[in-house]
Amino acid sequence: MKCRSIVVCLLGLPALGAAFVSPAATTRVALLVQAPSYSIFAPIRPAPLTSTAEAEEPEPAGEAGLGKKIFDAYVRTADVATTLFPVWTILFTVIALKSPSSFDWFTTDYFTGALAALMLSMGITLTPDDFVSVAKEPVSVLMQFSLCYAVMPFLALFLGKAFGLSPAILAGMVLVGSVNGGQASNLCTYIAKGNVALSVLMTTATTIGAIFMTPTLCKGLLGTVVPVDAVGIAKSTIEVVLAPIAIGMSTNKFFPNFVKTILPITPVIGVLSTCMLVGSAIAQVADPIISAGWPLQMAVFLIHLIGGLVGYALPRFIGFDETTSRTMAIETSMKSSAFGFLLAKLHFGSYAARVPSAVSVFWMALTGSVLAVIWRRIPVPEVTGDEVSPLKKCLAFVGLGKKE
Repeated sequence: MKCRSIVVCLLGLPALGAAFVSPAATTRVALLVQAPSYSIFAPIRPAPLTSTAEAEEPEPAGEAGLGKKIFDAYVRTADVATTLFPVWTILFTVIALKSPSSFDWFTTDYFTGALAALMLSMGITLTPDDFVSVAKEPVSVLMQFSLCYAVMPFLALFLGKAFGLSPAILAGMVLVGSVNGGQASNLCTYIAKGNVALSVLMTTATTIGAIFMTPTLCKGLLGTVVPVDAVGIAKSTIEVVLAPIAIGMSTNKFFPNFVKTILPITPVIGVLSTCMLVGSAIAQVADPIISAGWPLQMAVFLIHLIGGLVGYALPRFIGFDETTSRTMAIETSMKSSAFGFLLAKLHFGSYAARVPSAVSVFWMALTGSVLAVIWRRIPVPEVTGDEVSPLKKCLAFVGLGKKE
């Protein structure tokens, strides 16, 4: 009952928070103009004016005017609610730890549905052209794949040894660093004004890569073979990630007016879905999380924090643009902790090996959401046409090409 009450409260925030938003915020939102379809502000940007005469038309009176005021209030408070994403993450985590039974009603079917809703809310903001443009720069996907499966596993191993964790806990730490990117990264990329189409491709690439990369890394770093159900992973990827996004894109293409109507609620749906997923996952392993010591908490936190910082700084240093670098940072930081927990539960003999993944569920969501909210408030600089492509800068960086 507690969780249901919080869900209702979160959905009602747009109506409740209008009184706390300043008039300046209203003006700021009304003037926002965003070209890329993946922006968090895309759902709420006003339609462009087609003529001066139209611009001078007075606002509609009566019921139409009241409806516009209500919608503007919703836009402002949805903006506030989305900005407070880290707060909702902490709130749902605390409830899950204090009262795990509050999430008993959130069964596997609801869990799967929430993931699908999260992906659908992203999909309706995308078009096929977004993926075509991304496909022209495959270096970005390859770069993030390397960050996911080269930087993160060794970072996890280093931190585990630095904090003096037990062998079983260390194995769980390495597993956290060796799994694929999580689906929640797509939402945080959406909030951070990153490239959602690129984020989806990166998540898909690392998820498919997990079929062979996760067992290989665990065997090489731990001496343990971790069987992975390749067919199951592929099926889940299609059902939970690719299918909802395809449905959303198709809806955007064939029913654009309907999509324009529902777009303003997509940020709230995405935040709510993620919070429920975090709360449910933590509730299932509340006791191990509570009993875990601070060395483990700090080690897991640093995996996600350092991973995100390196995932941003390294691409920027090589020459990737701001939007792509933000996307890579969030993809690198936000691992699929729930998948890691499942692998530890099924394929690691020690119960303690599950604990790092359980702890990671919280720190992953919190770190990713904080980075997203910070970047959301920082404008993305315009990309000039004379900039050197990432591929050329990569070649120049390793001495295989000419610097321009």
